[in-house]
Amino acid sequence: MNIDGVLVPIVTPFNADSSLNLPALEKLIETFIAQGVAGIVVCGSTGEYYALTAEERAQVLETAARVAKGRITLIAGINSLSPADAIARAKQAQDLGYEGLMLSPAPYSLPQQHEIIAYYKTVAAATPLPIIMYNFPARVGVGMTVETVVELSKVPNIVGVKESSGNFSHALALIQANLDNFQVVAGCDDQAADFLFWGVRSWISGGANIFPGEQAAMLRAAAKEDWKEVRRLMNSMYPVIQAMESGDYNQKAKIGCLRHGIDVGTVRLPLLPLSNEDAQEFKALLDAFKG
Repeated sequence: MNIDGVLVPIVTPFNADSSLNLPALEKLIETFIAQGVAGIVVCGSTGEYYALTAEERAQVLETAARVAKGRITLIAGINSLSPADAIARAKQAQDLGYEGLMLSPAPYSLPQQHEIIAYYKTVAAATPLPIIMYNFPARVGVGMTVETVVELSKVPNIVGVKESSGNFSHALALIQANLDNFQVVAGCDDQAADFLFWGVRSWISGGANIFPGEQAAMLRAAAKEDWKEVRRLMNSMYPVIQAMESGDYNQKAKIGCLRHGIDVGTVRLPLLPLSNEDAQEFKALLDAFKG
């Protein structure tokens, strides 16, 4: 499975009545492919996986696979409160032809490090698909230490970690560990240039729902060590990215899809749409983007 480049944790489009908008999902995937992304992550946090029924989840996964399989890398988010459910979601993804999985530690239960290790090893043993771990303590409630990641990197089908702790010293320690057959993936959009400077070449970016072409260009510039261009692209996107990272990330990712002429609707409970004032403020940032 190739995870070099920009991979988009794609939003799940909804109609005005909050039902799935699968035609919009198809259009969005086609747009991302045309703009050069390397892959998509389906049913991730930005895709509001927690707000989907089992039937809706299947529809979203099936639609994305039909459109994108064989064209870009296909990864399924399989986050769950229990290993049994995560394993069932892994099997579902495998049956649909997904190439890999993304999995955080089990949220809410607040596992200790040895329990995080046991959880990942249990899920990994139950699937042949490669797994990208997801270190995002602000969402999950616990973080993964460097030692935990090093231990889990020894599992053959655990192939990387999306590092979203926000602590770049932690990220740099993982990068400097030079783990065999294992990739550190940029997971904080506002730190992407830092990751790229230190040799990371994979970026799972919610912001790529808005800037797929620009972020793909940023990866190409980094590969050529054109740091002036990396800095220019990051500077141009930064006001929007910083606004997303400051709060209401999913709401803003969905508003940003209007850049592509695609209305993906708004979020579902447990989230609420932005107020009109906040939405207009964010749209003004998008309108000011110069590219």
